Amino acid sequence: MNALELTDVLDVLCPMHLILDETGHVLHAGPTAAKLGEGQRPLIGRFFFDLIDIIRPRQITTTANLRQIMGQKLHLVTKDAKRTTLKGIIVPLPGSKGRMIINLSFGISIIDGVHNYSLSNADFAATDLAIEMLYLVEAKTAAMEASRSLNLRLQGAKIAAEEQAFTDTLTGLKNRRAMDMMLNRLLATGEQFAVMHMDLDYFKEVNDTLGHAAGDHVLLKVAKVMVEETRDSDCVARVGGDEFIVILPKVKDLSILRSIGERIIAELEEPIPFEGKMCKISASIGTVWIETGSVIDKEQLLSNADVALYASKHAGRAQQTFYSPDLRQTSNAGVPERGRRQGRTT
Repeated sequence: MNALELTDVLDVLCPMHLILDETGHVLHAGPTAAKLGEGQRPLIGRFFFDLIDIIRPRQITTTANLRQIMGQKLHLVTKDAKRTTLKGIIVPLPGSKGRMIINLSFGISIIDGVHNYSLSNADFAATDLAIEMLYLVEAKTAAMEASRSLNLRLQGAKIAAEEQAFTDTLTGLKNRRAMDMMLNRLLATGEQFAVMHMDLDYFKEVNDTLGHAAGDHVLLKVAKVMVEETRDSDCVARVGGDEFIVILPKVKDLSILRSIGERIIAELEEPIPFEGKMCKISASIGTVWIETGSVIDKEQLLSNADVALYASKHAGRAQQTFYSPDLRQTSNAGVPERGRRQGRTT
């Protein structure tokens, strides 16, 4: 068998091999071994020790050393940036003087081969166990991708479910649960913030005369106005049929709260068209400003906002009232707080 026929045989039986000449330079590289040199100069003609370090046996650095370890198992590492670990064995080339064959078949980690050099089953001999390993790697990769995709879907579903749990289904605003969570956090940290309790005036008349579809349309318009007139960091929540709470963190000036309330009230005094008819409502607001370090619990805070809201209703609607303790004296002389909550639809 001449040299050409031998390389053809080796390319099929052990495609990951090198043939070295008497000086240790590469005469031939099997098709898989050749891939180790992709991105660099071709392997043919290069000195073996410029391509690969022999880790074990130790102190093998010359071609003469290679001839001394014929038939021994070699532990190797490539000298490229990937530093791929290999195993191999070196034998003399039959019918030649000093030439050697280094067989690296199944001497590369399958993971490294796939990751570093994009090896596939076509790069190994048909009977090589590496093919079975490749199938396992591919199966594992497919399973991991399926698991990752499932985890992403589950995470998305969890986020959607959590968002739904804190969202009012009609308006898309936050709900009472979300409001409670934000209030608890702000009260626990002692931050400066404000709470606006808003109730729609004459909303019951819209429902009674034009129907609930008109009422829903009005609520959607109200939600839009409130979102547009507040910041992204504010919490706008629908906490009842026509009751809303706005939580405004880090508000340092009453004039800012007054301006926001005035804009909301002015916007909602504009008639809202619905199927050729006009829905006329307005908004009453009770506002509580909590300064840094104030000691108050959530129930008392919401009660204060409710008292201020009742004061706005009592004063003629479509206005904003800021809470002060003296409002409770006026409130206590009028309708009880529970009665005011039940009757707040006009």
